[in-house]
Amino acid sequence: MTKKLSLPVLAIATTCFALHAGAAAAPAATITNAAQPKLVVVLVVDGLPNEQVQRYRDQFGEGGFRRLLDQGASFSNAHQAHGVTVTAIGHSAVLTGAYPYVHGIIGNNWIDPVTKKSVYCTEDTNYTYIGEHTDPSDGTAPTKLRVDTLGDQLRYATGERSKVVAVSGKDRGAILLAGKTGTAYMYMEQTGNFASSTFYMKSHPAWVQAYQATKPQDRYYGKAWAPLLPDAAYAGDASEELTPAKPGGHNRLPYTYYSESGQIDSGYYNNLKTGPFLDQLTLDFARAAIEGENLGRNPAGVPDLLGVSLSAHDYVNHAFGPESKLSHDHLQRVDRMLAQFFTYLDKRVGMDNVLVVLTADHGFANTAEFSQSRHLDAQRIKGDQLMKDLGQHLSDKFGGAKLLTAWSLPNIHLDYAQIDKSGLRREDVENAAARYLLAQKGIADVFTRTQFESGAVQGTRIATLMRRAWNREASGDLMVITKPYWYFGYGDTGTTHGSPYAYDTNVPLLIMGKRWIKPGNYGQYAEVVDIAPTLANILRVRPPAGAEGRVLSETLR
Repeated sequence: MTKKLSLPVLAIATTCFALHAGAAAAPAATITNAAQPKLVVVLVVDGLPNEQVQRYRDQFGEGGFRRLLDQGASFSNAHQAHGVTVTAIGHSAVLTGAYPYVHGIIGNNWIDPVTKKSVYCTEDTNYTYIGEHTDPSDGTAPTKLRVDTLGDQLRYATGERSKVVAVSGKDRGAILLAGKTGTAYMYMEQTGNFASSTFYMKSHPAWVQAYQATKPQDRYYGKAWAPLLPDAAYAGDASEELTPAKPGGHNRLPYTYYSESGQIDSGYYNNLKTGPFLDQLTLDFARAAIEGENLGRNPAGVPDLLGVSLSAHDYVNHAFGPESKLSHDHLQRVDRMLAQFFTYLDKRVGMDNVLVVLTADHGFANTAEFSQSRHLDAQRIKGDQLMKDLGQHLSDKFGGAKLLTAWSLPNIHLDYAQIDKSGLRREDVENAAARYLLAQKGIADVFTRTQFESGAVQGTRIATLMRRAWNREASGDLMVITKPYWYFGYGDTGTTHGSPYAYDTNVPLLIMGKRWIKPGNYGQYAEVVDIAPTLANILRVRPPAGAEGRVLSETLR
């Protein structure tokens, strides 16, 4: 199932406990089932602000979010504590416990500082999807992730006997949870299959082939996504006029899934991403993985780890905003799906043997139209035009040379070779660019490479988050921060995320495990990077190499 590494099988006692000073050496121990979970399930709901969990909690059923909130530890002040809050960075944080300046994933896409070309966070042309079409920029491997994950440490500590599997509607959601030695399966929008890549194996195991043969993705053709709750339940949501759909999209329920061709094809499979059926397919495949890999019933008697990233909420919020009826209804549907999944785990593994963590990779800004309706200063910024104007300004100011080479906002790259050739000081050009940007509408701050490298980026919360998000080798020469409620957008509808503000950083952090976790509502500040050290403590394994989070000891029994 998983690529094998020639690591020595270590006596687990070396990572499980330390001797008290002066005590006699104890004989080597092996992992036992008594004190450890049989299965750790890490759930990431893509694009879920914590405020939505709190706002809609009274409408949840008994077995999903409410079960986590009532039977687990719930942190209301938990954050993705880096300044560029996007999917790849957020997923990387969950099981590495590291920030971008260490783990190297600085965005979903970024500019290669050498070639000045855009690269994708999980692309690697050495590998292809198994049985599926693969473009050069498709996500196939964790090559660009510079550190290991909790799953990698678990497999190391158990001589690779633990199984680590991750499933997601997005390749980056699966790959960055699976780490270096786990196995990732991701949704293929051309076929609706879940598939892995040749980084992990040469061919799919029999259980995957059998699952694909049933084509469960086709059962939703012609099916409608209709409101789950009575009309009165949505009374507080934004009016549909404030959440206009993108061209060709929809912003009203019910919505029926089909394709323009009238056939079940790639158009239909792509449409499935925006709505609840993608998440249901993801959880269905996760169940198949549990049974196919016998997760939680490992014959070696060691813990297994399952990562599940539910991607559709992100697509819904991008299109309609977290204040919309569609987002509201979608989260209610995710709640019911989680309840069914937990019931399945009860029967299959026994929840007394399962440790569950739920978090998100980032939050979301409201749409500009909704924020404006609440008298907030909010707009979309056309990033391409802003960069074109910045390039012209620098050229005019410094003798006609082209000094702006590329950008993948919030990162901006300057041509230092040309700056040096022109006899200019790099810091002077950086500062000129920063001053120009700060004079533009919607820009709150700009940090430069010179400031980062000299340690001058400090003193504020935002400075701390941006410093963590900046990687010396991969990031740009300037990083630009919008004002609150402003965001870079290339269209006239929808919304996004990516800022260091609380609406983008504050995410749910829920941990449930009867034998290990004390239930309660915790107001202490916590970060998503705390998850990996906390799980490492419970599993008695070494934390991942880049982990900087703390053990959430207040939750431990």
